[in-house]
Amino acid sequence: MINVLVGTHAALGEVGAVALIWAIVELLRTTDQNKRRATIAAGIAAAALIASWVFGGWYYVNEYGSTIKPIIKAGPLPWTHSIVMEVKEHLFLFLPFLAVLVAASIRRVQSYRPVLLLAALVVLAIFSIAGMGFVISSGYREALEVIVQ
Repeated sequence: MINVLVGTHAALGEVGAVALIWAIVELLRTTDQNKRRATIAAGIAAAALIASWVFGGWYYVNEYGSTIKPIIKAGPLPWTHSIVMEVKEHLFLFLPFLAVLVAASIRRVQSYRPVLLLAALVVLAIFSIAGMGFVISSGYREALEVIVQ
């Protein structure tokens, strides 16, 4: 069954990534109008990632930890939780803070290169986290197949 919390969590994360890509594109030309749009885009990214953090945390505490995690750990791919989920959790904890840092830095720095690099790093982290989510859900599906057989 598809969980609305997981879908919302993932969708908000992707909105955050797209908004940061928008901010990166705006910062390639540093006019006042571009800086204003980049600030808006980075603010959207930060808000989306904070919201994704809340939805993901709610899902983890109320569903994943008590229901999904034990099934994955008992299945044929327990490393999908033990390694991949742990990496995903720890990486994800920093992303909203980094997005806020990007948003706050746009109007305060002289050189945009560090801001661009940080924003690009956050985008790469978001997309890698999406891939990790796929690996974790694969571990769950494999465990369910073993249970059904």
